[in-house]
Amino acid sequence: MTRNLNTQLRRRRRQANPMAEYDALPTELRLWLADAALPWSPHSVRKLWQKALNKSGGQTEGALAFMTNCEVNAIKKDAPKVWSASYPIA
Repeated sequence: MTRNLNTQLRRRRRQANPMAEYDALPTELRLWLADAALPWSPHSVRKLWQKALNKSGGQTEGALAFMTNCEVNAIKKDAPKVWSASYPIA
Protein backbone atom coordinates (compact mmCIF):
# COMPACT_ATOMS: atom_id res chain seq x y z
CA MET A 1 0.00 0.00 0.00
CA THR A 2 1.40 3.37 -0.94
CA ARG A 3 0.87 6.59 0.93
CA ASN A 4 0.47 10.02 -0.53
CA LEU A 5 3.72 11.58 0.60
CA ASN A 6 2.88 14.98 -0.89
CA THR A 7 -0.17 15.68 1.25
CA GLN A 8 -0.40 18.93 3.20
CA LEU A 9 -2.72 17.37 5.77
CA ARG A 10 -1.38 16.68 9.22
CA ARG A 11 -1.39 13.11 10.41
CA ARG A 12 -3.99 12.34 13.02
CA ARG A 13 -2.55 11.32 16.33
CA ARG A 14 -4.00 8.03 17.45
CA GLN A 15 -4.53 7.49 21.14
CA ALA A 16 -2.54 4.46 22.21
CA ASN A 17 -5.18 3.39 24.71
CA PRO A 18 -8.62 4.98 24.22
CA MET A 19 -10.00 3.16 27.26
CA ALA A 20 -7.37 4.78 29.45
CA GLU A 21 -8.42 8.17 28.07
CA TYR A 22 -12.06 7.31 28.81
CA ASP A 23 -11.20 6.17 32.34
CA ALA A 24 -9.44 9.48 32.96
CA LEU A 25 -12.66 11.44 32.31
CA PRO A 26 -14.44 12.91 35.34
CA THR A 27 -17.10 10.67 36.88
CA GLU A 28 -19.93 13.09 36.07
CA LEU A 29 -18.91 13.14 32.42
CA ARG A 30 -18.69 9.34 32.20
CA LEU A 31 -22.19 9.07 33.68
CA TRP A 32 -23.45 11.59 31.12
CA LEU A 33 -21.79 9.59 28.32
CA ALA A 34 -23.58 6.43 29.46
CA ASP A 35 -26.90 8.07 28.51
CA ALA A 36 -25.67 10.06 25.51
CA ALA A 37 -27.46 9.58 22.20
CA LEU A 38 -24.35 10.17 20.09
CA PRO A 39 -21.12 8.14 20.05
CA TRP A 40 -18.70 10.66 21.54
CA SER A 41 -14.98 10.02 21.50
CA PRO A 42 -13.15 10.62 24.79
CA HIS A 43 -11.04 13.33 23.16
CA SER A 44 -13.94 15.32 21.70
CA VAL A 45 -16.11 15.01 24.78
CA ARG A 46 -13.25 16.21 27.00
CA LYS A 47 -12.80 19.32 24.82
CA LEU A 48 -16.53 20.07 24.95
CA TRP A 49 -16.56 19.43 28.72
CA GLN A 50 -13.83 22.03 29.27
CA LYS A 51 -15.80 24.54 27.20
CA ALA A 52 -18.97 23.69 29.16
CA LEU A 53 -17.22 24.17 32.50
CA ASN A 54 -15.84 27.53 31.36
CA LYS A 55 -19.29 28.71 30.25
CA SER A 56 -20.95 27.52 33.46
CA GLY A 57 -18.38 29.05 35.77
CA GLY A 58 -17.14 25.64 36.87
CA GLN A 59 -20.57 24.36 37.95
CA THR A 60 -21.09 20.72 37.03
CA GLU A 61 -24.88 20.96 36.66
CA GLY A 62 -24.58 23.87 34.24
CA ALA A 63 -21.88 22.07 32.29
CA LEU A 64 -24.02 18.95 31.96
CA ALA A 65 -26.95 21.06 30.73
CA PHE A 66 -24.64 22.69 28.18
CA MET A 67 -23.45 19.25 27.01
CA THR A 68 -27.03 18.01 26.61
CA ASN A 69 -27.95 21.15 24.69
CA CYS A 70 -24.97 20.66 22.35
CA GLU A 71 -25.99 17.06 21.72
CA VAL A 72 -29.61 18.03 20.99
CA ASN A 73 -28.43 20.70 18.55
CA ALA A 74 -26.14 18.21 16.79
CA ILE A 75 -29.02 15.75 16.42
CA LYS A 76 -31.33 18.49 15.09
CA LYS A 77 -28.68 19.46 12.56
CA ASP A 78 -27.93 15.91 11.39
CA ALA A 79 -31.38 14.29 11.49
CA PRO A 80 -32.65 15.77 8.19
CA LYS A 81 -29.47 14.67 6.43
CA VAL A 82 -29.59 11.15 7.83
CA TRP A 83 -33.30 10.36 7.60
CA SER A 84 -35.14 13.14 5.71
CA ALA A 85 -36.37 16.66 6.16
CA SER A 86 -39.72 15.30 7.38
CA TYR A 87 -38.17 13.40 10.30
CA PRO A 88 -39.86 14.55 13.53
CA ILE A 89 -37.49 16.06 16.04
CA ALA A 90 -38.96 16.01 19.51
